[in-house]
Formats: sequence, C-alpha cells, structure tokens
Amino acid sequence: MRCWARVALCWAATGALLWAVLPAEPEGVAGGVVVAYLVALVLAAVDGARVARRRAVGGSWRPVVAAGAGAGLVLLAVPAGGVVAYGSARDEAVEQMLLDRLDRGDRSVEAASGKSFAEARGDYQAALAVYRDLGEEHAGSRAGKLVPKRLDAYYEAVSAPYRRKELCEAIEPLTYLRTVPRSIDRKLLGDLAGYPDGPLAASLYACGVSKLGAVPKDGRESDELAELLRTFPGSAEAGKVGPAVSRKISEQNRAVRGSDPCAARDTLRRLRTAALALPDKSVSALAPKADGGIQDGGYACGIAQFKAKRFDQARLTLAEFAASYKKDRRRARARDIAIAAEIAGIRAAAGKHLPPSVGPGGVRMELVISNDAPDGVEILYTGPVTGKTAIKGCGSCETRSGPTASLSACKATGKSYPHVTLWLPAGEYHFLYKHRGGSSSMVVSSYADGSRIQPGYRYTSCTYVTSSPSFGVGPSDSLTHT
Repeated sequence: MRCWARVALCWAATGALLWAVLPAEPEGVAGGVVVAYLVALVLAAVDGARVARRRAVGGSWRPVVAAGAGAGLVLLAVPAGGVVAYGSARDEAVEQMLLDRLDRGDRSVEAASGKSFAEARGDYQAALAVYRDLGEEHAGSRAGKLVPKRLDAYYEAVSAPYRRKELCEAIEPLTYLRTVPRSIDRKLLGDLAGYPDGPLAASLYACGVSKLGAVPKDGRESDELAELLRTFPGSAEAGKVGPAVSRKISEQNRAVRGSDPCAARDTLRRLRTAALALPDKSVSALAPKADGGIQDGGYACGIAQFKAKRFDQARLTLAEFAASYKKDRRRARARDIAIAAEIAGIRAAAGKHLPPSVGPGGVRMELVISNDAPDGVEILYTGPVTGKTAIKGCGSCETRSGPTASLSACKATGKSYPHVTLWLPAGEYHFLYKHRGGSSSMVVSSYADGSRIQPGYRYTSCTYVTSSPSFGVGPSDSLTHT
C-alpha cells in the first residue's frame, strides 16, 4: 500500500520490543512491554484494514486479499516463532543462572576447605543451602542433576581432618555432618546420610584414649569417651573403652615405682575421676583399680620431693598421705619425713638426707625444754630420731628485750615454767620452734652448727620470746648440759 510512514512506525515498535526483551533473562519480559506491543499491533491492524478498504491494488480486490492473507500468515509465523525462540532462550538463561548458583556453592566449599572448621562452618552452611535448593527445587535442571556429585565432594571436604588422621580435630566436623540429613532430602544424600557414624565413633575413641589421664587444656575435662558411650553404645569402639581405661590404670600403677611418682600419682587421680564420670557402669567400676597406685604414689612422691630439696611440697604431700591413710604401715614414717621437710624448709641442713627409718639403740640422753614465753610453742626436731612435741604458754611470763634477755630466761627463783622432757640418742639434731602467738610463727634454732648431743650428759633448754625493732618477735633458745 506504500504507506511507508506507517511501516516505519511498526518497525520502530518491533525494534523497541526486541530491545526490551533481548537478550532473554531468566525472569522473562515485563508484562507492560508485551501489552504495549499488543496494543501497537491491534492499532496497526485496524489502521491497515481501514486504509486497505479505501485503496485498490492492481484494480482487483481478490489478488489483494489473497496476497494479504498469505502475507498475514507469514507475519503471524514470525512472532509465533519468536515466542518459541524466546522461550528457549529464557530457559537457557535460567539454566545458566542455576549453574552460576552451583558454582557459588562450590566456591564456598573451596574457601572453607582451607580453614579450621570453626571458621569454615558458615561457608559450609551457605554451600549446603545452595545444594539443597538446587537439588530439591530444581532437580530437573542441569545444575540440579549435578548436586549428588557435589554433595560427595562436600562430605569429603568437611571430613578432611579424619582422612588426615587428625582425629581430635575431626570430631566437630563429623558431628556436623550427622546433622545434615535433618535439613536436606535423604534421597539426595543416599549413602552419605550414614557415612559420618563410623568415622565419628573411631575419632571419639582415638581422641578420648589419647587424653586419658592427661592434664585438661583450658581447665576443661575431655568428654570424648563419654560422648562415644552415649552416642554409639553398641559400636566396636565403645566396647574398647573399658579395656583402654584398665590398661592405662595398670600402666600408671607401675609408673608410681618409677622415676616420676608424682606425675604417675596425679595421672591416676585424673584416670579415676575420668572413669567415674563415664556413663557405662562396667567402665566406671574400674575406678577403684587406681586407688592402690594413688596411695603408693602419694608416699613415693613425698620421698622424691624431699630428695629433690622441694621441702615445702614434700611436707604437704606426706602430711596429706598421713592424714588420708591412717591404717597404712608407712604412715609414721611419712609423718617423720614431713617433720624433717618442714624444718628443712627453713634450715636446709636438716634436709641433707632422709631421717632414719629406725632410731638407734643404746643409751638416750635427757633434754628438758622449758618455756619462758606467754604463748605456747610447738617443737619439731630431727636427727637420729624425729618427732614433735608442744609446751603450753607461761601465763605469768612476758616478752623479753635487750641484749641480756638470754641471761635471765627461765631463771626466776621459785618460779615453775611449763616444760617437756625428750629422751634422745646421741647425734646431731635440728630443731624448729613454732610459737603460737608471735607475729613470726616459725624460726629455727639448733644447739650449734655441727654440734651433737653426747652421751653422759643431761641437757636443758629454754625458749623465750624477745622483741626487737629491727627483727620483730621470734623464739630463741639456750642449751646447757650438766
């Protein structure tokens, strides 16, 4: 009809449509664009019909109608084919979008695999959310069909510490994998759903056994074996816990007779505590097997500490032993060594060697110790024999002062001083006087460096308290022999 201006308008409308819809996007074309183009088509058709009725082409209407009908069919085929092509392009765009999403999930797994699980947990959870959406909501897409293989790689990445034999580190990620079936279709997981159980049981056992009796880190007791017994009570690994605990206790019972009895005793204490805390009664019943080793280790530890000149520790260890095991035949010996250790803590010469286990026979000399102080005094001594005694305070006595205090101590005429009598075999002794009321509670004094109680003498000693602006208050003693 040679209406070129109208043709140009139609081309412009079609061009605008193509500009709006191409390239094809997953979300398709906006509805307003389609409606606007349809309106343009209707207006063009109405306008074309109106113009065609007014004009005759070639003087005959039939050829014009036939040609118009044929051209119309061709023109109708173009948009119909365009719709099909556009739908196909849109589907491909959707596929590419889903593949991009799958790629993002893969990158999250790759990024997480280079971190500790605590740091990587968020990345793993994000990747799992992607796989779950693709596998459940877009199962028929190319990306959805790749999800099962991606889940294989996912489980492999999360459980990498187990394959590297880092069994303590593997516990947390394997425990996490056991929760995955709660949030994703089990059909997607297949055999992966039950995979973590075996590795987790093996990791809990190996890690728990490696920590048996060890000093807990950060003050927190390990719970791997208890978790194993609670979570997998029927597993082969759970059946190994009892023998492992028994074996460890036996090893440490032997170790208390070795070079480090203190460490062995402490390990046995932790083993006993750990065994009692386990939920399996057959395992917790093993705890008393450690009692004998703890008892022997306590005594051996105190001896070792004394020999190593750690006198304060030896005193505490052996005093605890004597208080805890009152029927043990070594109790008296432990108390003697504890006394010697207490004296040696202030006077090192008293710790040159352990006190004799049996006192010497023969004649013993009398030593009378009087107290010219208002407060009571406890007296510890060690030498050929070891022991302790106490004297009550002298109510009418006073703290002395001045350089001549020792000349008048215990010498008031007609005055009776509280006293105690010791019968000691000859030898060198070290004494510790502990006044109960003084500001300085422990000051050691010996008869004389290297001096000895000799046979054939009766010894007397007087303890009293002196005050001094420079040295404070402390006990003193004097020794005479007749």
